[in-house]
Amino acid sequence: MNVKRDMQQEIQNVVSAVINDRKDCGGIKNVVWIGAGGSNGGFYPAQYFMEHEARAMYSLSFTSKEFVLACPSFVGKNTLAVICSMRGTKETCEAAGKAKEAGAVTIALYVDESDLTTICDYKIRYESIALDESRTECVNSSIALSVAMHLLARTEGFEGFEDAMEAFDMVDDIYREAVMYTTPMAKKWAEQNKEEKTIYVMASGPAWGSAYIFSICNIEEMLQIDSPAVNCCEFFHGPFEILDETTSVFLLISEGRVRAADERAVNFLKKYGGEKVYMLDARELGIEKIKASVREYFNHVLFSPILNNVYMRQLSYATGKDYMTRRYMWKVEY
Repeated sequence: MNVKRDMQQEIQNVVSAVINDRKDCGGIKNVVWIGAGGSNGGFYPAQYFMEHEARAMYSLSFTSKEFVLACPSFVGKNTLAVICSMRGTKETCEAAGKAKEAGAVTIALYVDESDLTTICDYKIRYESIALDESRTECVNSSIALSVAMHLLARTEGFEGFEDAMEAFDMVDDIYREAVMYTTPMAKKWAEQNKEEKTIYVMASGPAWGSAYIFSICNIEEMLQIDSPAVNCCEFFHGPFEILDETTSVFLLISEGRVRAADERAVNFLKKYGGEKVYMLDARELGIEKIKASVREYFNHVLFSPILNNVYMRQLSYATGKDYMTRRYMWKVEY
């Protein structure tokens, strides 16, 4: 059985059903991506792709609670709402209901069946990024990106579609090699930062979603270490004033059109930062094995599992903090 192609076939079938669902009422004209926390951040590559490739269809990403409280007026019968929650987070299920009430056709991305899968019109099960056995092309961010690519290919056309499908066939092998490559580096980084009270994470463009998740989900939620996320472009409009030779910074260097912004940050950090400035380049992870026509859209797909499963874990081991412990999550009302 070819698991990789099976996932793409499932996505193709769901997207075809969605298009057919709305063919008599004007078709799909806009897309909203809805989730909370890591599920929200995991939609970043799909949103980034749509922003840069779609010519007529527009796309927006929302955190679940904001969507519930302030559902945009454009959401309606010509909207596809893709909604992600591993186990059915309450506010995400509420957001799915809100999208349905507004007339949108809905797809649930999920791990465990919940109210979300009951509410939504269609569903695609994904594999948790945190499990070593999960296939990289089957995690939530990969599936969302593929949904976006299939949708655009079927509606407006997407010249890089076949190259992208080939990339999905490759990403898991690239990721496995990157784990081996980065593990010794991550151990060294973790030892160097195990006493840090604050770790800044920087990225821009196609890697921004990975930086966001690494900050709020991996370092802050799992390890309870303060971790502001800073866009490399915005770094020069205020945040660079905190930099000195003792500041801990983790910089992601993306591959693609926005790389120049990351390299500008690299030059500044090398000049004014110290030994606790750490840089991880997508080229080190093997992204150049993916064809240039679609390469930049796969930065997140490679960065995020490496950050979660290599760097976060090594920092957990170095600090002695069990990354499954929480102060508030799952313990108190919020």
